[in-house]
Amino acid sequence: MTTTKTTFQTENTPPPSAALRENATALIPLLRENAARTEADRKVTEENIAALTEAGLFRLTVPHRFGGHEANFRTFLEVTSELARGCGSTAWVATLINVCNWMVGLYPERVQEEVWGETPDARVCGVLAPSATSRSVEGGFVVTGRWGFASGSLHAQWASVGIPVVDATGRQVDQGAALIPMADLTVEDTWHVAGMRGTGSNTLVADDVFVPEYRVLSVTRGVQGDYGTERKDEPLYRSALVPVLALVLAGPQVGLAQAGMDVVSASLAKGKGISYTFYERASEAPSTQIQVAEAAQLIDTARLHLLRAADDIDGWAARGEQMPFGTRARVRMDTGYVARRSREALDLLLSVQGAGSFAEANPLQRIWRDQETGSRHAVINPAIAGELYGRALLGVEEQVTPLI
Repeated sequence: MTTTKTTFQTENTPPPSAALRENATALIPLLRENAARTEADRKVTEENIAALTEAGLFRLTVPHRFGGHEANFRTFLEVTSELARGCGSTAWVATLINVCNWMVGLYPERVQEEVWGETPDARVCGVLAPSATSRSVEGGFVVTGRWGFASGSLHAQWASVGIPVVDATGRQVDQGAALIPMADLTVEDTWHVAGMRGTGSNTLVADDVFVPEYRVLSVTRGVQGDYGTERKDEPLYRSALVPVLALVLAGPQVGLAQAGMDVVSASLAKGKGISYTFYERASEAPSTQIQVAEAAQLIDTARLHLLRAADDIDGWAARGEQMPFGTRARVRMDTGYVARRSREALDLLLSVQGAGSFAEANPLQRIWRDQETGSRHAVINPAIAGELYGRALLGVEEQVTPLI
């Protein structure tokens, strides 16, 4: 077992954001050591989960009131991109649990007390798509449904899932996010994939589960910045819903690209050559130097767009103002752009490493598969992001999705 040293805030330690980043960096060796086992088991190893819990990295978005860090989204993305340098699946699970925890901060305080009243380390997973049916009953709704791709569901105690909100006649009047204890759901093993295998993104199943009305958040109002929390003085929980839900998925993309750079740089430092050439050391070849430089520039470009978008989210929330539509559309565009540039960087690095990149013993092939899978999440889709941003720039009122 690899031991790691984590840092927490005291009078002599760095500010919370710096300490959290340091904690994430300190865990990279452990996550790398366990990455193959996480993939083989199709779930994040319990050793990783325990280490992230001890380091406070599942409490990034839990309110201070409950013992959380209430970190802003720049810090969130810096932490998750660091974790992805160690293991893409672990970083993805940490991302989804932390963003679903953030969503709990949007619910009424009564709900937050139910989730975190006993421990700030309670974890929440979620699926926004309303792939369910519901019927209105006294005090709430009875929900039946199936929600696929529930990343982190194997490590969560609660789930926030999309449902149609209906009136007494059965007519849909809203779209909601229903918070349900995992004890009321079953997890169907459906996650058999080429990449991000360790995320355990299985299917949640509900069969006539009662959900109190106060545990249903209006997604329609949420898109407009109208949340259920009574705590209007907490900037983190004023952040724009869709930009947050989209952008956090890009953090692991940058980290995976950097993980590829770490592997290739280490290989070149050991004196790797180029087969069928006179180059005994690939690092001496101008072609290698140029490709590595271009890959590094692409990673920097992706990171700059990632953090600019994070600063936009944090800035508007800090001012207590709703992020304008055009800026929200640009954050969706930035999200897709980060994914594209990160993939391009890793593609160059694979070319530097050569066919050996795809040996099962080489971690680069797993990094590549994780990035190729994670970067194709529907909310990241660069083509759709470009379409909706272009419409926003040109003043076309009809959009391709309400999730902006």
